[in-house]
Amino acid sequence: MRERPSLAVDSRSLPFISVALGSSDSGVVGAAIRVGAVLFVTALTAAAAQISVPLPFTPVPFTFQPMVVLLGGALLGPRLGVVSQVIYLALGLAGAPVFAASPVLPQGPARLLGPTGGYLMAYPFAAYVTGSLAERGFDRRYFTAVVAMAAGLAVVFFCGVLWLARGLSATGGGLSAALSAGLYPFVIADVIKLCLAASILPALWRLTGLGRA
Repeated sequence: MRERPSLAVDSRSLPFISVALGSSDSGVVGAAIRVGAVLFVTALTAAAAQISVPLPFTPVPFTFQPMVVLLGGALLGPRLGVVSQVIYLALGLAGAPVFAASPVLPQGPARLLGPTGGYLMAYPFAAYVTGSLAERGFDRRYFTAVVAMAAGLAVVFFCGVLWLARGLSATGGGLSAALSAGLYPFVIADVIKLCLAASILPALWRLTGLGRA
């Protein structure tokens, strides 16, 4: 008789949350844990927004949100990572005070149309990019975790700076002004935060022993 092909899934192509759940992944308990994990990342994103520092020379505040977005994507995988950020943006659009506090930028839908809207709208895409690389095993080792998160951070900066340049063009600015206001003041600090955050997933794989599967 011909052997039936194995339906086993290589755990190296699964995000941490799925491997951690193991046999519970497809059951009611697993589904509940996944929903809880998504909402936890959404809540962390909103909490990170509250730790913000307004800067006098730019409308873009300094926050820890991008690191939470990237960590969430790596932890949950691309699809659930996107869902966590779509929920976050939906809460903001509904008027919940989840965006960074600002003396000049409003909460609600107007925030997405403002100068920082590009950064916020990039979060689902950044989570997807980082999560996709994590699914390919990039989150198992520190160096490749840095690469995965750097790719996601590049998406945030790319979208954010282009949107900012679009807004500044109306007042005589442009891409150069947007880079000065939305990239250069943040890139060094964000790279440092990224290098610290990139150690978390490899450490989780090692501590749990799941990375040996």
